[in-house]
Amino acid sequence: MRKICLCLLLIMTTTGVLFAQSSPKKQPLVVFVTGDHEYSSEETLPLIAAALEKDYGMKTIVLKASPDYNSEENIPGLEALAQADLAVFFLRWRRLPPEQLAHIEAYLKSGKPVMGFRTTTHAFHFPEGHASEKWNAFGEFALNAPPGWGGAAKHTHYGHESSTDVSIIPQQANNPILTGVAKKFHVRSWLYRVLPDYPTKGSTWLLMGKAVNPDKAAIENPVAWTGTNSFGGRVFMTTMGHPEDFRQEPFQRLVINAIHYELGLKVPRKWKGKIDIQVPYRVAK
Repeated sequence: MRKICLCLLLIMTTTGVLFAQSSPKKQPLVVFVTGDHEYSSEETLPLIAAALEKDYGMKTIVLKASPDYNSEENIPGLEALAQADLAVFFLRWRRLPPEQLAHIEAYLKSGKPVMGFRTTTHAFHFPEGHASEKWNAFGEFALNAPPGWGGAAKHTHYGHESSTDVSIIPQQANNPILTGVAKKFHVRSWLYRVLPDYPTKGSTWLLMGKAVNPDKAAIENPVAWTGTNSFGGRVFMTTMGHPEDFRQEPFQRLVINAIHYELGLKVPRKWKGKIDIQVPYRVAK
């Protein structure tokens, strides 16, 4: 947990009396890195960022793929990660150049916290034999999630026409991240299969998902977890993230709580109110 140090300044008054004054708390900086073909992360996450600034005293930067969300090879501004206290990723099948990947790698190696949404399990998609092919396993080494889509990881889903019933894992009912989160709620995201091998050993499962109207035989799977990644950084990962999920108050509270947890801050018990997020889903490229 990151420690926040409050320095005391000794101030001399006109009467010669010394008194202590606390220096202002540093505003944590959260950097959101977006770039997906499907879930409109470049629209949903700026609304989360705005709420963090307005209601929770944080600073934020939102980075977007350029020239648009379908651009797989360019996310300008990644140098901002050098000053970030938390990096939040919502990516899908990017092929960033080495100079941009270097900023992400430096952040990960710093051991700072990392947060991921849904398709960030398969954030990168370099061809076999490419010099940056190792990044295809970003989900695993950064977020304790499956290393890419399909294949040996058996990472798949239960059909675009399905949705998910979510419930708090009873043993985690008092986890601070779940403060104010409904015990049961429903999201539009079709359930991702991450079992049997993920989340990686040592992760803490927070929420379980049950597929509704699946297109194949379905098993329940964790949809949110915490842990420590291979760089020693604190992790929060959720396989939810459909734009309609962001309309749900339990999901919004989960996200705001998790950001505080990742930063080592006390999770707010007082909810500032539902965030107005009305972003459409788009069919994947």
